[in-house]
Amino acid sequence: MYNRVILVGRLTRDPELRYLPSGTAVATFGIATSRSWTDKNTNEKKEEVMFIDVTSFARSAEIVNQYLKKGNKVLVEGKLVLDRWTDQNGQNRSKHTVRADAVQFMETRAEAQNSANSYNNNSNNTYSASNQYKKQTPSPKKEEKIPEIDIDDEEIPF
Repeated sequence: MYNRVILVGRLTRDPELRYLPSGTAVATFGIATSRSWTDKNTNEKKEEVMFIDVTSFARSAEIVNQYLKKGNKVLVEGKLVLDRWTDQNGQNRSKHTVRADAVQFMETRAEAQNSANSYNNNSNNTYSASNQYKKQTPSPKKEEKIPEIDIDDEEIPF
């Protein structure tokens, strides 16, 4: 069997970094991808937006956390994984996520800064499939001490 996913999209939120008890870094983030087409019957342009959760591990997770922000464009290559859990009400839940093998930055530093700034200016907005913005209250984040990573400019993949 073959399980391979390649996606290009923009981050819908800043990456969240945590560490497993083993010390392995885990970064979670979401990306939005879209496709456009013209309805043959009505000649109307349509767009479909998909929101995908991504998990990255180890050194890749630390680099994602340090350099990527909401709005940055990335290429994610990995595999589709089914996460299963039981919620507070005892209901079995599941969702598909992508476990990233590689995350490639798709913008130069200047482009990434510009796109992050434009998305941060609308930080209380989320992108919906109808291409409209709707107001949401931001969720409070837990303060977590994340170590600074010393990376040479030659290691940065953009």
